[in-house]
Amino acid sequence: MATSNLLLLCNSFNKLSVSNVVKRCCHYRPPRYRPPYWFMPKERVVSEDMLTQENRDFLAEVKQDKHNFQHSLESPLTNVDTPQTTEWTQSTRRVGVIARKIGNYPLWTKDGKKFQTTLLQVSDNHVIKYIPPDEFNPMKSKKMKKEPWKEKRTLGCLLVGAESIDPSTVTKDYCGMFTKVGMLPKRHLCRFMVSPNAQLPTGTPLYATHFRVGDCVDIRAKTIDRGFQGVMKRWGFKGMPASHGVTKTHRRPGNIGGGGEKARVWPGTKMPGHMGNSWRIIRGVKILRINPEHNVLWMLGVAIPGETGAMCYLYDTVLPLKKLKTPPPFPTQLNSLEIPQEYYDDCIHQFEQPTITFEES
Repeated sequence: MATSNLLLLCNSFNKLSVSNVVKRCCHYRPPRYRPPYWFMPKERVVSEDMLTQENRDFLAEVKQDKHNFQHSLESPLTNVDTPQTTEWTQSTRRVGVIARKIGNYPLWTKDGKKFQTTLLQVSDNHVIKYIPPDEFNPMKSKKMKKEPWKEKRTLGCLLVGAESIDPSTVTKDYCGMFTKVGMLPKRHLCRFMVSPNAQLPTGTPLYATHFRVGDCVDIRAKTIDRGFQGVMKRWGFKGMPASHGVTKTHRRPGNIGGGGEKARVWPGTKMPGHMGNSWRIIRGVKILRINPEHNVLWMLGVAIPGETGAMCYLYDTVLPLKKLKTPPPFPTQLNSLEIPQEYYDDCIHQFEQPTITFEES
């Protein structure tokens, strides 16, 4: 009897140890579904049953007037008489911007080398709200445990909106967030963690000149949604031979090794499933060119997540070797008429310059 109890105890101990090893060594991390950082519902059912054509024209006129008035206002930073009391340091975290991916474009260096770039347009960005560190309390799930060493927060939260939309297409509660600021509702919202000395007043516009050419930024966006895909496209499997007796298993994953002691599917096994539509961050992307007139940035490479038209979130990089060494526009750059029409990196060949020629030796 004692021997049987001892065997049962050993078996249970082995199962517990195997499960712990699987949890620790598993490379698969399921997606975390976080609730939104605003409580108000955004979408609503649009009904125009009680509106006449005269009323529609009047609402469109009021919306256009408010849109023009919003863009004619100067930045609140221009009316501040007192200078910035704190200076930028390498530990300071500035606010980021929301940009739309609009396509790819080639550029050439001064020695004739060609490479591809990605164009990002900063579209109608404004600061909506600032939450100080002592009041910022993000929503947590019930499974998350409190960590006492992280209770003391040193960073505030800036809520930034992009692309003004028609107020009649969203709910009244969602419009209330922007009524306090005095601007039209925004289609996209994003929060950035900033240092208390880098906070901005509400209504401050953000432009592409918030960054400089030659600096590196981190870009967060959603990857292209591929839908349900097999293992060859999702994980890059080789597949099975196309001949020599292979029957209807050319693109199958094959044996997953589910037999033996475990007799189950191990967590993290590469199998068919949903591919794409997940958040990814590409770090250390260099800015090669800036157009302040259209608020367009030329980013090096074509590896920025998302398809054409996707929204991206840009902020200063956190990579130690690519962090900013000199003070950037702090807390942000004011758009004035005295700035140049184009900014180019030192290695980029400008189209206004003479064409590159090579002589035969």
